Parts: sequence; C-alpha cells; structure tokens
Amino acid sequence: MEATTKSREKYWSRWNAYVAPLGLDPYLQETHYEHRARALSGFAARVRSGFYGRGQQVRVGAVNSAITAIGTTISLAKGVNPTKIEHSDRLIPRLAQMIQGWKKEDPPTLKKLPVEADIPELLSSIGMLSSANELDKTIGDLALIAFYYLLRVGEYTIKNARNSSKQTVQFRMQDVTFFKRDCNGNLRQLSRRAPDSDIATADSATLTLENQKNGWKGVCIHQETTGESYHCPVRALGRRIIHLRHHTKYVSIFLSAFFTSGKRFDVTDNDIRASLKSAAAILNYPATKGIPIERIDTHSLRSGGANALSLSGYSDREIQKMGRWRSATFKEYIREELAGFSAGMSTNMKKRFNFVNIAGGVYTDIMTEIVDLDIGQWFTPGSRCNFGSRWNLNSLIGG
Repeated sequence: MEATTKSREKYWSRWNAYVAPLGLDPYLQETHYEHRARALSGFAARVRSGFYGRGQQVRVGAVNSAITAIGTTISLAKGVNPTKIEHSDRLIPRLAQMIQGWKKEDPPTLKKLPVEADIPELLSSIGMLSSANELDKTIGDLALIAFYYLLRVGEYTIKNARNSSKQTVQFRMQDVTFFKRDCNGNLRQLSRRAPDSDIATADSATLTLENQKNGWKGVCIHQETTGESYHCPVRALGRRIIHLRHHTKYVSIFLSAFFTSGKRFDVTDNDIRASLKSAAAILNYPATKGIPIERIDTHSLRSGGANALSLSGYSDREIQKMGRWRSATFKEYIREELAGFSAGMSTNMKKRFNFVNIAGGVYTDIMTEIVDLDIGQWFTPGSRCNFGSRWNLNSLIGG
C-alpha cells in the first residue's frame, strides 16, 4: 500500500540520519550483534522520546511501527531482518525488553465509545427541519447509512490530504442497488433508471464496495427497511440517490456529495465528527449514558451498529460479516462495559445448577472423609442437630 510505503520511507530516512554519525551500515549486515542491538535500541528510545515528532513522548505502538519499518526495509533489500532473532518472528532481546517495559508504562488506550440509533435519528430529524440546508440533510442521511451498514468513515466522506493514501474507497452512486417486492412477495432488483417513486419506497438496498481497508473487493452489504418512513437506512440511501441524480448524470459521484445552487460540495469526516458530538450533547449522553463527549467520534457509528447487533442477539459471525471484518478484531468494537451486556446476568448466576466434579473420586474416596460442616443447624424429621464439631459423613446419611 502507498501509505505503508511512505511510512517506511519516512522511518528509513530517520534511521539513516541516526546511524550515519555512528559510522554504521544502515543495513546492519556486517555489524556485530552488540553494536546492532545498541543502535536499534537507541533509535527506539529516540522515537519514544518524541524526537521525530512534537517533542512529547509517544506510545509504544509508534515505536513498534518505526522498528517494523526499519526491519522490513532491510529485509526487502537484503533478505534478512536484523531487528528479529534469526529464524524467528520475535524481536531481539534488548528491543523486546525495552518495548515490553514501555508497554507497561503506557496508560490504557481510551477507545471511542459507541452511540445508539438515537444519534443518527436526531441528525436525520435535524435534516427534516424546514430551516435545514443540504449539508444538514446529507449528514443526517449519511449518519443513518453509516450506523446501519457499519461503515468506516472513509467509505462515506471525502478524503483529505492527510489520508489520501488510504486503501479504502468511498461509496459511489453506482454502488447502490435497490430492491422491491412484486405482487407475489418476491424481491426484485430495481432498474438504475427506476422512477423516484420506486426508489423512495424500495424494500431493501445493497451497497457494493469496490475496495476496502483489509483488501476485500466487491463486497456486498444488504439492509432492509426498518418500517419507518424517514429514520431508515434504505430511505436515507433513496434520498441520497434521488438528490444526486437530479443534479448529475455521473454515476461515479460519491454518496458524500451534495449540491447547493448548482455547485457541488462534499461531507467531510470533520462534518460527521462535529455533528455526532453536538447530537450527543443535545441528548445528554454524559449524564444519561455515562459516555463523555470527547469519547464520541466518527468511529462511534460503526461501533454503535456493531453493539446494536450484539445486544439484539446476533452472532459474532453475523456481525463480522455485516461489518466486513476479516478477523476477530471486530470484538474490540463490542463494548462489554455497557449495561446491556450484563442485563439479567446476576439473576442467572444465582441459579443452583447442582454440578458435581466428576473427577473428585479419582484421587480420594469422599465417602470416607471427615467433613467440617459449620452451617448453623441441621434439621431432620423428628430431630435437631447442631453442626459445630466434626462429623463422619457416613453417620449423616444414615450409614
């Protein structure tokens, strides 16, 4: 990927500048292990200190990225990675020890928290107001679409200079397909030239993604209507497509586009971020849900959709497929600290299941053991026994 290549080049340039005064070969091919370990650990410490950034200490992830970039660059050129133990994927001991120590020092990562459907619905409602402009309408529609289709922010907002090298591409008008049921209840695909009335009343819609972050191509995600006339992802897609095709004939136009007075504009990630935070403040998320405004960001829509699916009882496999995750990393989006995940848990845990350790008799015969029952009083028909001393189990069961 272009972004990965640029990152390697950046760190490689810094590495060369670091080893030059030391008189070392930047590829470390003929460098003694002690000198190699010292140079790599010194460079790692310099990265950690923030020397190559804003002068503030960086987290261990940034150090890992720097060392990985150096090792990969050398490996691609020379076929061997001097940052790793030979014939192993583990870092050399000195580097590993340093990074492990820094990892313990770093504070926990404060991940962005999910939002519920009330946030995109509020933004959608704002877009319905008579005073709303096209930007408000587009943000409301995109928020609904992103929440229900579990979209990454780069898939529905324009890219800026900072992330222009990312692999993920935006959805375009041509990537949307609508479906409607016929008189027999069968789902039929609508023509791309279907009238607005059919698009506005479609029963479901599919998004086809040409390329995405994890390398998957041609992936389809499908959603049906929620049954609502406005707060619905299919209706939101319908509004987007109707608006766009009334202003342009180019089907390759991004879903983030909107037109005002004949001029094209696009929704950015900053527009979505600001709108989410404002909506969360209006709904008083800090007080009602314990979610600080600063922990709400563009990722909150994607993670919010994943959490909604999990709390609704959908399986990990279904959530993974809907969000197009290749691995189990999607579980990071499922926030177990939300109250819904523990609803009824204590009640269920209180149940007595009368389980037995079937391996208990393997090592000892419990029927010959003397047990200490300090549980107050023991009641049997016609008698009252006080368990304050040691009793033979056989006598308790009438043996």
